[in-house]
Amino acid sequence: MTVLTADLYDERGDELQSVPLQFQTIGGRAQFSGPIRTVTCFEDNALLKSILSTPGDGAVLVIDGGGSLNSALMGDMIADLAVANGWSGAIINGAVRDRIAIGALDLGVKALGSNPRKSSKTGAGTADAVVEIAGVVFTPGRTVYCDEDGILVER
Repeated sequence: MTVLTADLYDERGDELQSVPLQFQTIGGRAQFSGPIRTVTCFEDNALLKSILSTPGDGAVLVIDGGGSLNSALMGDMIADLAVANGWSGAIINGAVRDRIAIGALDLGVKALGSNPRKSSKTGAGTADAVVEIAGVVFTPGRTVYCDEDGILVER
């Protein structure tokens, strides 16, 4: 049974943080949730690709790209990896590309926008550390809930 974020917030209130940043729903699955995993990477997607190549077990990868829209952190091939490895979704504080292909996948994806330019591939970044986006703290292992209304995060 799907729980909508508005109903969940009405029920749990201040137990949850609400992300004020207006992410776009891009993936084929508009409603998704799961335990948080994180990666911080700026205009470089090698680390997030390696993480999404491992079993996701229904987790949501929160990708802090610093809000950059200069290049895409996820395209259709990386999104395909996430689906194949059992990830519930990804929240990208940055851009994607291949929007139409990603929209056809059974994967939740929220991002700030899109850019056809690919990112660099040096592997720079950090994984599974606490990430803060728009004043909201994403702690690995806590649960995140996403739908068309927005994103809620357990405190």
